[in-house]
Amino acid sequence: MSWFTKALSSTIGRKVIMSLTGLFLITFLIVHLSGNMLLFKSDGGEAFNLYADFMTTSPLIQIASYILYTGIILHVVYSLVLSVKNKNARPVGYKLANPNQNSSWRSRNMGILGTIVLIFLIIHLRSFWYEMHFGELPTKTYAGGEVKDLYTIVQAAFSEWWYSLLYVLAMLGLAFHLSHGFWSAFQTLGLSHKKYTPFIKTVGLIFAIVVPLLFASMPVYFYLQSL
Repeated sequence: MSWFTKALSSTIGRKVIMSLTGLFLITFLIVHLSGNMLLFKSDGGEAFNLYADFMTTSPLIQIASYILYTGIILHVVYSLVLSVKNKNARPVGYKLANPNQNSSWRSRNMGILGTIVLIFLIIHLRSFWYEMHFGELPTKTYAGGEVKDLYTIVQAAFSEWWYSLLYVLAMLGLAFHLSHGFWSAFQTLGLSHKKYTPFIKTVGLIFAIVVPLLFASMPVYFYLQSL
């Protein structure tokens, strides 16, 4: 086993991979949110449909998608590995120590929060990503040509109260996950200092509130429109 493989398989190595993939996925959230905000544009879904068509046909975006999928898989796998190792390291659990004083609720439940987000992600990909790539969607014709009408599918999905509720609850889980994961990723990478760590924590908290809130506003907006 080479030194590089040993480094990646060590606890520190796994945490570094978790941090790097986590920061990459945070970047993806920004890009994904920027595109999805087009759902609020009052043009019958034209801007969003053209955006969705570009995201599924551009060769450069396709390459970026494979990198994204790899990042998600690595983040999930290494998260599970670390959770199992941490649990095995203390099989009896805390008897005398007070976990509320040693760590925050978010940090102790990152695995659970991540699992909630993962389950939602699978459902979300099946509802939209799969349909966009392999489903028989209706089409609309714009100046740029004929494209799949994903906007109508989104509109129909968010008109269902249970799906909108699931989406909002998942964003709540994502908010808690990000509120700890954002700054801890920088800490793991050694980017921790008394001068700028408070700033990173503040930015992370703002990000953890604003991004999930904007995502959650989409199903709420469409569901209220359907009433």
